[in-house]
Amino acid sequence: MAYPADYKYTKEHEWLKIDGSTGTIGITDYAQNSLGDIVFVELPKVGTEIAAGKTFGSVESVKAVSDLFAPVSGTVTEVNEELNTAPEQVNKDANKTWMIKVTLKDPGEAGGLLSNGDYEKFIAEESGH
Repeated sequence: MAYPADYKYTKEHEWLKIDGSTGTIGITDYAQNSLGDIVFVELPKVGTEIAAGKTFGSVESVKAVSDLFAPVSGTVTEVNEELNTAPEQVNKDANKTWMIKVTLKDPGEAGGLLSNGDYEKFIAEESGH
């Protein structure tokens, strides 16, 4: 699975796509693959402040419940409401299925995240491949 080069990644397996002052956040293909069939996604409401490295929601699969960690700080401006009724979209295309959009508090904060190449190295080490 190729990871988009214009995204940034966290070691908790979230991705971030920045467009101006807006950050779009989802989980990686590696994360959805590890979780298995996703049955529920819990996301914050519009207007919620999220903080980098802190939990902003969770993903429930047939195997486990996993927390979602914010790659950056900001204010939630949009939530992917389709995931309320079709959480399996994340399994179908994790790289394109966004969860929340935020107005970035500090766009420079994303500088500490992983590039796609660094993320691929990280998951190779983590999975022992």
